[in-house]
Amino acid sequence: MTTAADLARILDLKPVGTDRFLGYSPANGWRRVFGGQALAQALVAAERTVVGRLPHSLHAYFILAGDPEEPIAYEVERVRDGRSFTTRQVVARQHGDAIFAMLASFHIAETGPEHAIARPAAPSPEDSFDFERAAEALPPRRGEQIRGLLERIRPIEFRPTDVRRYLTGDAGGALKPSQTLWIRIRPSLPDDPAIQRAALVYLSDMTLLDASLAAHGHTISDGSHQVASLDHALWLHRPARADEWLLYVQDSPNADGARGLTRGLLYALDGRLIASVAQEGLIRPRAP
Repeated sequence: MTTAADLARILDLKPVGTDRFLGYSPANGWRRVFGGQALAQALVAAERTVVGRLPHSLHAYFILAGDPEEPIAYEVERVRDGRSFTTRQVVARQHGDAIFAMLASFHIAETGPEHAIARPAAPSPEDSFDFERAAEALPPRRGEQIRGLLERIRPIEFRPTDVRRYLTGDAGGALKPSQTLWIRIRPSLPDDPAIQRAALVYLSDMTLLDASLAAHGHTISDGSHQVASLDHALWLHRPARADEWLLYVQDSPNADGARGLTRGLLYALDGRLIASVAQEGLIRPRAP
């Protein structure tokens, strides 16, 4: 089980040369490196080569499944340092092979027109589905599955506003290709804004592809599909803490060719739009 303190430690990359960093994976029992971990560590590596500018967007590709038993080497290329924008490319390697690549853009502080799509109505986190309490009341086999899920994803905690697919173990028939849930890192993280940003990127990779599978009566946890993130894009709009509840509004506008596209908006409790996300993932049906 990974804790918030463990997450803060794995985000504190070890420098091993000029613009070179070494990252490690938590001992959480995963068979491959969680995509959110690669995203967050790559952002930390890029940000440590930039002064006076904050990240506003990143675009990444997951190339190979990472080995959680092996350290990850992050190599940063200083692509450009302009008057207003800075660009960094980060390549993550294991055993000499590239497993992940990301471009990140940084911007000076500026003012300009502002607007944001309003947060949709949703139950509060306290009124949403609490897995920890529900696991005790579910049938033993399903309760055990829920507890196993919670242990694997810690320190991420999430509470869906629609629980049908989680209660039954599948989507219970085709649903709309969308979902809304509350999500956060639990318990608290350091106050360092860079750690909070990286942790937000870390949790942004969680649950997205379930929105694609819901339209076809399935979930990631039912084992009916081989599922993997292929790419990930994220835009950071406003500062927020990743260890406070964020409303994650997700929808999947398209699925074809064994790939599903999902979009997401992350809102703070006070209604501010914090970040926008887009991801395409593999959703390949398994043979019966």
